Amino acid sequence: MKKIGIGFLLALLLTAGAAAAGQGPAKGLKVFISVDMEGISGVVNWDDVTVGGTDYGLFRRLMTAETNAAIQGALEAGATEIVVRDAHDTGRNILPDLLRPEAQLIRDWSYGPLSMMEGLDKTFDAVIFIGYHARASTPDAVLKHTMTTKLLDVIINGKKMPEAGINGLIAGMFDVPVVLISGDKAIAAQALELFGVIETVIVKEGIGTAEKGIHPEKAQALILQKTKAALKRIKDFKPFKLTAPYTLDVSFAEEAGAQRASWIPGALRKDEHTVSFTAGTVMDLIKLFRLSKI
Repeated sequence: MKKIGIGFLLALLLTAGAAAAGQGPAKGLKVFISVDMEGISGVVNWDDVTVGGTDYGLFRRLMTAETNAAIQGALEAGATEIVVRDAHDTGRNILPDLLRPEAQLIRDWSYGPLSMMEGLDKTFDAVIFIGYHARASTPDAVLKHTMTTKLLDVIINGKKMPEAGINGLIAGMFDVPVVLISGDKAIAAQALELFGVIETVIVKEGIGTAEKGIHPEKAQALILQKTKAALKRIKDFKPFKLTAPYTLDVSFAEEAGAQRASWIPGALRKDEHTVSFTAGTVMDLIKLFRLSKI
């Protein structure tokens, strides 16, 4: 039998002790980052987030920079795989050449039901929302809307939903928790109501149709710091789930929208503006929602 040195035995004991105490190497994290644009620092007008807008190029760069901050925070927390979903308007806003090379980028739309969450599945450990905004009809919120400016409200199982809520429900369908959201003060409050105590980064506060915001570099530093903090305590977060059957009320700004949606099989016309649906699964619910807002 080969003689074992004292140093080798000591190393074995230290390794075993660390593992028993939960101090061993962290499992590589797989992180999904969905990025919208209305909640990026400095954005206040539709011109800022629309192709051809005077400052659209500037805010594309800032959108990319805030995404990079989240990527850096995830890497520092132990992420080994990161997927970024460009989830605003054309789906072609993040500048690929400026995005950190450690992440994969999903651009444009396949018109599948997952939309802003396309690419997510059960293999991910965490979801992060960057640049998100408050739901339609929210006072003092920057560029508030829910998927489209044609909707007044989206209510699922009695809960008013911002896009973060709808997308969080999709994440919950895959048993993946939302751990951080960045955007204005209003969406931070709405996310806390839905998801519990997740990490939030408030980059601005709506004042009517104006905004008061922090410097973009400060916003990026906070996103990095809080992404890292969220992923370091990932076990504190739970997937967002509601109880089946699922009810969906969609309220349209114009009566014509409700009229069209009422033609969908199973739709119930509740009033001039609102159509209601019932579904047995989250995926069926999401499909009905996508159809209703066409």
